[in-house]
Amino acid sequence: MFHLKFDRTMDSQKKYSNNHGRKPKTDKMRHRYVFRLSDGDNARFLALFDESGKATRAEFIVSALFGREIKVVKLDKGTQDFYMRLTSFHSQFRSIGVNYNQCVRALKSNFSEKKALAFLYKLEQHTLELVELSKQISALAEEFQTRYPVR
Repeated sequence: MFHLKFDRTMDSQKKYSNNHGRKPKTDKMRHRYVFRLSDGDNARFLALFDESGKATRAEFIVSALFGREIKVVKLDKGTQDFYMRLTSFHSQFRSIGVNYNQCVRALKSNFSEKKALAFLYKLEQHTLELVELSKQISALAEEFQTRYPVR
């Protein structure tokens, strides 16, 4: 009886031995190389690594050694800031247009014709100022595009 019990435990160990832990890789990375850099070379290496956008330094080194394509993406913070501010200003400009329509409806329904015309005149003057401001913004955006073309 003792002998049969032993075989059962061996069978159960064999059954579960392949189901535990990480699956072994077919192509293991076993070879390792070490090299040293001076301070200047290290700074240059780190700058190239940052520009490459790779997740790890090892991935960057392998792609550089074997001639794989290395993508370098340079982001101009000034351009991004300008774009973000222009986008937020455009959304504010659209909300002013919505408010303009609401003001005209309120003036028409709540005031006499004479008072409504007086308020509409003031509103028209402010609208003309907004139109001039919009033209200036469009001119700045066009100047920015000609000065810094998108590549």
